[in-house]
Amino acid sequence: MKEVGGQAVIEGIMMRADNSIALAVRNPAGNIILKHENVESGSKKFPFLKLPIFRGVYSLYNALVIGVKYLTISANIASTKIGEEEEELSAREIFFTLFFAGFLGVFMFIMLPSIASRLFEYTGINNHLYLNVFEGIVRILIFLIYVYSISRLEDIEKVFMYHGAEHKTIYAYENNEDLNLENVRKHSRFHPRCGTSFLMFVMIISMLVFSFVKVDEWYLKIFYKILLMPLVAGLSFEFIKMAGRNISNPIIKSFVTPGLWLQHITTKEPEDEQLEVAIKALEKAVEENEDEFAV
Repeated sequence: MKEVGGQAVIEGIMMRADNSIALAVRNPAGNIILKHENVESGSKKFPFLKLPIFRGVYSLYNALVIGVKYLTISANIASTKIGEEEEELSAREIFFTLFFAGFLGVFMFIMLPSIASRLFEYTGINNHLYLNVFEGIVRILIFLIYVYSISRLEDIEKVFMYHGAEHKTIYAYENNEDLNLENVRKHSRFHPRCGTSFLMFVMIISMLVFSFVKVDEWYLKIFYKILLMPLVAGLSFEFIKMAGRNISNPIIKSFVTPGLWLQHITTKEPEDEQLEVAIKALEKAVEENEDEFAV
């Protein structure tokens, strides 16, 4: 069985099985629109991308590029009236979208916590370990406030229902069940390999990695932390893959639990309308993946 993953988008879900990507979106008329493509893995050209850490960094970058692309496609399908043509996002627009998202991420989760840590030093506490823990706590708080804030938006609530549908459908597939509403409904909307759990791992692992940055100049501290982000992402990726394979282990489960708690915010219980879309997307991704490797 191939490992599958997905992403909730506007009025739909994108599913991926190896190099097969399928998008299912419900348009304004209520119909489910399917799109599919096969993407070539960069690890075929560059074998070092299969190595631990490197594969995590590449997977994250790839997921961001593909995620932005299909998020835009879904938004166009969901908002395009019958008879109108869909707009496509250019490579330049994708680049600037990723650049802005990256800058916002650095500002919120590296610069702001570092500034808060710097201000905390004025209390007279100069212990590097304490300051690093304080900075990590601030980073997690910013993340939680951000996630909770967007969850209050009406449009995002619908996306979170599709997120729950994605998890339920993947669970059914991983349990070798037929992909139908009856089988999918019964599964949990909380999944250990969720991107939400991944981000929580990033927050925690960054506290450990950033503890090795011991410089006094605030701008150098921020610079070095930015340089270390690929390592943090790579380690987080390896950990979440291991957690997915060993979720029954009590120690692993204790690390995964905070991410599962957070999914109470980032997923909502889906209705059949969302489950149908998730099933269509996963069926298409798996079907095309099997066709691709058929002999």
